[in-house]
Amino acid sequence: QVQLVESGGGLVQAGGSLRLSCAASGSTISMSPLGWYRQARGKQRELVADITAGGSTNYADSVKGRFTISRDNAKNTVYLQMNSLKPEDTAVYYCHAGVRGSWWDYWGQGTQVTVSS
Repeated sequence: QVQLVESGGGLVQAGGSLRLSCAASGSTISMSPLGWYRQARGKQRELVADITAGGSTNYADSVKGRFTISRDNAKNTVYLQMNSLKPEDTAVYYCHAGVRGSWWDYWGQGTQVTVSS
């Protein structure tokens, strides 16, 4: 079992930055793919960025060039650096570990990010 706890969300003005953290406990996530998803009100959850165990990254087109995902295996933590935030980035952001639909499939509780115009 893996427990994921996100932190770092909050209210920020457009153009500002936030750094989300997701700390894992219960098991190491050093060999696990990790990702950040978001869900805006009334919309489906969508992938923001993910990172493989080897460090390869993938981003949604809407955040390319503005967001950076990284991982620190020694701290069992994954990060999402968000720069140049826009009001449309407003959502609950969720950390994910593993492969969706598999036996290794874990979610955090989410952290709210609100970007004011």
